[in-house]
Amino acid sequence: MAGYADVPPGSLLDAAPDAIVGVRPDGRIALVNVQAERLFGYRRDELVGQSVEILVPEVYRASHPARRAAYLTDPRPRPMGAGMELAALRRDGTQFPAEISLSAVETAEGTFVTAAIRDVTSRKRAEAMFRGLLEAAPDAIVGVRPDGRIALVNAQAERLFGYDRDELVGNSVEILVPEGTRSLHPRHRDRYFEDPRPRPMGAGMQLAARRRDGSEFPAEISLSALETEDGLLVSAAIRDVTDRLEAQAERERLRAQAERERLEVQLHQSQRLESLGQLAGGVAHDFNNLLAVIINYTAFVGEVVGDAAKLQGGRWESARRDIEQVQRAADRAAQLTHQLLAFGRREVVQPRPLDLNEIVHDMEQLLRRTLGEHVELHTYADPELWPALADVGQIEQVLVNLAVNARDAMTGGGTLTIDTSNVRVDQDTASLKPGLRPGRFVHLRVSDSGTGMYPEVMARAFEPFFTTKAKGEGSGLGLATVYGIITQAGGHVEIISTVNVGTTVSAMLPAIEGEVPLAEELPASGELFGGETIMVVEDEPAMRELTRRILARNGYQVVIARSGPEAISLASTISDEIHLLLTDVVMPQVLGRDVAERISRRRPQLRVLYMSGYAYPILAQNGTLEPGLALLTKPFSERVLLSKVREVLDASPTARPAYGNPASGGYVGPTDSD
Repeated sequence: MAGYADVPPGSLLDAAPDAIVGVRPDGRIALVNVQAERLFGYRRDELVGQSVEILVPEVYRASHPARRAAYLTDPRPRPMGAGMELAALRRDGTQFPAEISLSAVETAEGTFVTAAIRDVTSRKRAEAMFRGLLEAAPDAIVGVRPDGRIALVNAQAERLFGYDRDELVGNSVEILVPEGTRSLHPRHRDRYFEDPRPRPMGAGMQLAARRRDGSEFPAEISLSALETEDGLLVSAAIRDVTDRLEAQAERERLRAQAERERLEVQLHQSQRLESLGQLAGGVAHDFNNLLAVIINYTAFVGEVVGDAAKLQGGRWESARRDIEQVQRAADRAAQLTHQLLAFGRREVVQPRPLDLNEIVHDMEQLLRRTLGEHVELHTYADPELWPALADVGQIEQVLVNLAVNARDAMTGGGTLTIDTSNVRVDQDTASLKPGLRPGRFVHLRVSDSGTGMYPEVMARAFEPFFTTKAKGEGSGLGLATVYGIITQAGGHVEIISTVNVGTTVSAMLPAIEGEVPLAEELPASGELFGGETIMVVEDEPAMRELTRRILARNGYQVVIARSGPEAISLASTISDEIHLLLTDVVMPQVLGRDVAERISRRRPQLRVLYMSGYAYPILAQNGTLEPGLALLTKPFSERVLLSKVREVLDASPTARPAYGNPASGGYVGPTDSD
C-alpha cells in the first residue's frame, strides 16, 4: 500500500460489520467506514483529520496518547486494553461500552493503525442480567471447564462451601468433592462432557459435597452445558438437602409411628375381643347346662298343665300360657348362648367347600323380606368366584345379621348392596391387618346407605352386648356373631363407615382349589322312640336325671354313670349289650373322648354320641368336628335328643355320621342384630 490516498473510499471497509477507524502515527484519523459514521454520529469529513482522542471519553483522554504510543512500539494485532473495561464517546457526548481490536499496516507514511470498534452495550446488558440471575439463584452454581477447572461461581456457592470466589475460580472442581469419591469424579466428569445433556447428576444415588472446613453434606446436583467463546462450560447447580432429608426422615418416623400406633390399636382390639370370646364361651357353656334343664323340665310341666287345661280350663289355661312364656324365654336364652359361642369361636362347625354366590342367591328372597319394602337390595356376583371353605348355616347367619343391622341403620329407606369378588392378599397387605394371613380369599362386602358409625362406635362394634340401640331393641350380638363366624373360618372381617354416608362390612373367607360338591341329603327321620340300651355319662346331676328321664320315657333302657371312671367300670361289668354311649365331653377326672375310647376297646360295635355346650377344643381341631364323631349340642330339647340318638343308632356301620348343623337343637331362629 503506497498510502492511505491509494485506498478507494468505496472499499470493502464499508461492508465490515464493525466501525473501523484508521489512525496515522501522529494520532490523526485517516479513514472511517460507514459503520463508524453510524456508531459515533459524525460524518466522514468531520472525522478525517481529527485527533482520534475525539472518540475517547474525557476521563481516559489524557492517558490515551501514551497507550497509543505504547502500541506502536509493538504493533501486533490484538485486542485493546485486554482485561479492561473500554468505552467510546459519541458526537452527542454519550458513552458506550466498547470492544476494540487493533491491527497495524506499514505504509509510505509510516505505521497505519486500524481500530475495529464494536458497541457491546447489548452484550454487557445480557452479561449483567446473567450475573444478576446467577447471583440471585437460590442454589450454589459452579461453572466448570472441560479440564475440570472452575470458571465461575455465584454468591450462594461461596456461602455454601465457605470459600471466597477467588479461592475457587481456577481451582479444580474436585476440591468440592468428598475425599471418599474424589478419585472417581474425573471419570464421571469426562463422561458428562461427552454427552452434555441437562440432567440430574448421579440419578438414584445419594450424593454429597465437601465444604472448606472438611464437613460434608447431602447434595442434589443438576448439570447443564453452555457453549461460550472460551468453549464448553458445564454448570452444576448444587443444593444442600440436609433439611429436606431430615424433614423426610421425620415424616417417615411420624408415619411409621402412626402406623405402629394403628396396628397396636388393632392388636389391642383383637386381643380384647379374644379375651371377651373366652369369657363369653365359658359363660355360654355353664348356661347351656342350666338351659337344658329349664327347657326340658318346663316342657314336662307344660305337658301336665296342658292336659289339665284341656279338662278344666280357667286357672290351668292361664298357667299353661305362663309356661309358654317361660319356654320362649328359655329358647331365646339358648339362641344367645349359641351367638356367644359363635363370637368366642367355640362353636363346633362343619365347613365344606361352598359357592358364596349360590348362598347369596338362595338367601335373596329371605333378605328382601327381612329388609322390608323401604330398602332396595342389589347383588353383584363375580362369575369367576373361587370356592370358599365355611359352614353354610353360619354364612347364612352372617348375611341375616348384616341385613338386619343395615335395615335398622336405614329407618328412612336406602340401599343395601351385596357383592362378591376374588382377592389375593400379599405379605405387605397382611402385615397391616392383625389376624389376616397372605393367600387367596373370597371377598364378601355388605354395604348400606344408612346413618354410619362414629369412630368410637366402630372401634367397639364387634364387642358382644355393645349396642347403640334403645334398651330392648337389640342384644348387641349381631356383629359380634359375624366376627366370630368369619374369624373361626380362618377369615378376616372389618368395618368401614362414614357418618351420614353408610357402612360397609368387609369379610374375607379362605378360598380353596377344586369344585364345590353337591350337598349330601340327610336320611329322613323315622320313629323317635326305641328299645336299645344307652349308657349316659354326665357329671351334672340335673342334666343326668333329665337325660335319663327323656330316654326312659321313650322306651330306651338307660344305664347311668356319674363320672368317666364309673362308666368304664360299669361297661366292664355289665354283660348285656350297650348299643350307644351318650357322654358329656368335659368332665372331671376323665374326658368323654377317653371314656369312649376305653369302653370301645371292649365293645367295638359301640356307637358313641357326645353332648356338650362347649366342645371346642376337646373334640375339634380349630373348631371343626372331626370325621366319624357325632355331637349333640346343649341345650337340647326332648325331640332333638331323641332325633340325634335315633340318627346315630340307625346309621350304617360304614356310613359317615350325619352331624347336622352345629347350631342344631331346635333353637336356631331369627337373631337380633346390633
